[in-house]
Amino acid sequence: MKSKLITRAGYKKLQEEHDYLWKDKRPKITAIVNWAASLGDRSENADYTFNKRILRQIDRRVRYLRQRLEELNVIDYSPQQEGKVFFGASVEIENDKGELLFFKIVGPDEIYDTKNYISIDSPMARAMLKKQVDDDFIVQTPEGEKEWFVNKIEYLDK
Repeated sequence: MKSKLITRAGYKKLQEEHDYLWKDKRPKITAIVNWAASLGDRSENADYTFNKRILRQIDRRVRYLRQRLEELNVIDYSPQQEGKVFFGASVEIENDKGELLFFKIVGPDEIYDTKNYISIDSPMARAMLKKQVDDDFIVQTPEGEKEWFVNKIEYLDK
């Protein structure tokens, strides 16, 4: 089950997607469908069939976004988080081989189309919650346990 946490920036992005689909894209596609329908026989009308499919996809996404936006909890930065890994933290970690990873811990709705974001629901994020700089932690992976060290914690969206 996906957690219902989201950053303020992530919420705004989902809201903007909803508004674009509902107020801009859907009216344009609806106009094309109406025009194509006015041409007569719809069974062999590629414009009608194609754009009707796009309209169904838009409507499905808008329904999902409306439902999801209602249930999401926007989490803002709190000074009490400083120095520890919590939701919204940007974290640099290192393993014993010297490999570095840098990412931000966000809600599951925010990880798409964004590099270096991981979900709060991921095993990596769960393993490092409440850790501080220089703490080590173990992550369960399909290959077995992996040990990582916290090098840096920042909260960029203060």
